[in-house]
This record gives sequence, C-alpha cells and structure tokens, in this order.
Amino acid sequence: MTHSDNQQAAPPAGDAEQPFISHLIELRDRLLRIVLVVAVIFLVLMPFSNTLFSALSGPLTAHLPEGSSMIAIEVASPFLIPFKLTLVLAVFIAMPYLLYQIWAFIAPGLYRHERRLVMPLLASSTVLFYAGAAFAYYVVFPLVFAFFTSTAPDGVTVMTDISRYLDFVLTLFFAFGAAFEVPIVTVLLVWTGMATQDGLRSKRPYVIVAAFVVGMLLTPPDIISQTLLAVPVWLLFELGIVFSGWFVAMKGNDTAAEGESEVSRPLNEDEMEAELDRIETEEENR
Repeated sequence: MTHSDNQQAAPPAGDAEQPFISHLIELRDRLLRIVLVVAVIFLVLMPFSNTLFSALSGPLTAHLPEGSSMIAIEVASPFLIPFKLTLVLAVFIAMPYLLYQIWAFIAPGLYRHERRLVMPLLASSTVLFYAGAAFAYYVVFPLVFAFFTSTAPDGVTVMTDISRYLDFVLTLFFAFGAAFEVPIVTVLLVWTGMATQDGLRSKRPYVIVAAFVVGMLLTPPDIISQTLLAVPVWLLFELGIVFSGWFVAMKGNDTAAEGESEVSRPLNEDEMEAELDRIETEEENR
C-alpha cells in the first residue's frame, strides 16, 4: 500500500471530532430542558412563596412563646428568603426529571446489564431522599424546635431570623435526605465488589455506633431525637444488605443470559448514536 493510499484510508480529522461535538450538544440540550422545567415550576410556585414559607416555619412557630414571632433583620429578607425557598423547592420537585435527564445522557455508554440495574437505583434513591426530607419535617423538626425553645434562659425571648431559619432547615433536609441513602450506598458497595454481604453484616456493630454518632451530630443532645435518626439509618442499612443480594443475583443472571462477549464490551459509536436517537424519539412521542 502506497503513502497516498494510507492518506485516502485515514478518516478526516473532523469526523473524529464529530461524536464529541454531538455529545456536547446532547448535554447542552438536556441541561436546557432541566433549566426550563425548574423555571416553569418556580414561576408556578412564585405567587405562593409566602404561603410556602409559612408552612415551612410551622414546626417552629408552633413552639414559639406566646407573643413571639419570627423576625427579618435584613432589609430585603422578607422578599429574598421566600424567593430562595421557592427556587430550592422547584429544584426539589424537579429532581426526578433531573435524574432522568442525567440517566438518558449516560445510558448509551453503559453496559446492557448496567442499564437494567441503574434505573431502579436512581428511582429508589429519589424516593429515599424524599422520605428523608419528609421524616425531618414531620418527626425531627417538632422535636428539635420544642427542645430549643424550651431551653431558652429566663429573660430571653426566642425570635428566630427567617434567613438563618431557612439555612438551618435546608441543612437538615439535606442531612436526613442523604442519611436515607444508606441502602443505595450499601447496594453499590456490594454490586461493585468493594464489599460483600457477609462483610457488611460483620460490621453491623460499628454501623449502629456510627448511626448514633450521626444522630448526636445532627439532632439536639437528647436521646429521643438521636434514636429517631439512628434507628432508621440502621434499619435502612439492613434493608440495603438484603437488596444488595438481589442486585448481585440479577447481575449474574444478565451475564449468563447475554453471554460474556455481549456484556463485556461497551457500545461502539454507531450503537451509541442509535441509542441516543431512540431515546430522543421516545421523548418526542411522549
């Protein structure tokens, strides 16, 4: 083969860059969809921003002394704080759609058995995060604020600033939402081979101690609220161990059914482009 033949056989440089450019365009489109959905939800909720903040502050105002109320120590706080809450709530509500867009972007590059397993993990992680936030609002907040308001020294009137209150409750929402992701972490540890079910069971005493330490750090220093966080975390750890065996069994069944040659290779460029087109077509049909 001559030098000229080699030059004719080599693909143009632009063709090599085209798949990368198409992925960037795909990522841009999905990010724009996420921003659009969040913006629409935010605009719908914006007229109710003050009502939403009143509902959020309910667990605290229910325990404030008679004649006391929340305060705003900054000039723009009465407007900005409900605005901030509405924006965070819009992202919170749009989380399933956000995770779906992330999934649709990365799915073509995953192995086939991974695509079957990742989707249930994404769905369950969303449900668990919502469950953790609901647990914080309905169970933890009343206990926390009842404790804080009852321990105020004589002569001190409890009047919480709305800005610091919002930062405090958002921190707790995130902390409890993350704590309820323990089953997902447990499943991933076993699924990736970083740990085994028996190994995790042998570490159960350490997990229980760690759960109570986390409860001590995230809740007031009383045994009731610490237990309310530590016990669910421990039970979720046990649930994760049970489900990790199911995920590992499913992974083994997929490998045996599809054959090692089919499972062990990722999608090539043509297959990835075809998968992206299929996902786009499904979304347009919806």
